[in-house]
Amino acid sequence: MASFTKYLGASIGWSFGGPIGAIIGFVLGSVVDGLAGENIRIEGPSSRRTQSSRTQSGDFEMSLLVLAAVVIKADGKIDKRELSYVRNHFTRMYGSTRANHAFKLFNGIIKNKNISTRQVCLQIQQNMTHASRLQLLHFLFGIAKSDEFVTESEIYMIEKIAGYLNISHRDFESIKAMFYSGIDNAYKVLEIEKSVSNAQVKSAYRRLVKKHHPDKLQHLGKEHLKGAEEKFRQIQKAYESIQKERGM
Repeated sequence: MASFTKYLGASIGWSFGGPIGAIIGFVLGSVVDGLAGENIRIEGPSSRRTQSSRTQSGDFEMSLLVLAAVVIKADGKIDKRELSYVRNHFTRMYGSTRANHAFKLFNGIIKNKNISTRQVCLQIQQNMTHASRLQLLHFLFGIAKSDEFVTESEIYMIEKIAGYLNISHRDFESIKAMFYSGIDNAYKVLEIEKSVSNAQVKSAYRRLVKKHHPDKLQHLGKEHLKGAEEKFRQIQKAYESIQKERGM
């Protein structure tokens, strides 16, 4: 398991402290046999990193795993299609080896009945940029939609997470609309009403491009840019749909 401990110890900063660190520590110590080793040190809240610590790829990964478990369990069942979505998403980002390691952790996290969603989100909110938090939200909607039916309980949980992450209701509705088709949802993606002028449509598009540009996630590493690029394409698609409807 040396390769796993080496992987887990790399590119992870603030997520080893606080409630996320406690969850990972519980999984390593109690659920995933043989994964805990002397090369791993889970820091307690007293040794937690400061807010100025740089979010790294591993921090984002641990946050994804914990919040994905919360959303998957929101409707009271664990759907295999949602589990497959998480595994496939991690495989695309990190490659099969790292994804397999991550999924071993995930299987332990999803069995944990004592996850404080609020405390986890507060740790993320204090240490992660707004752009990174928006990307987390986009991923969570992808999980909810992966079984082709988004339940009210899943939407409620994602909206609660968004609130804890200090993501505005407008941003929440914009990202939510990216997972639904239709011209009405295209306007929601751009965070505008159908009554606005063409000039306001263009202005809204430029604002969204700036807010969600993949360059804002470069600090997380190239593995996370694919997800950002997908979100970016959904914004472009919404704008093109409005352009076509209006004959712009």
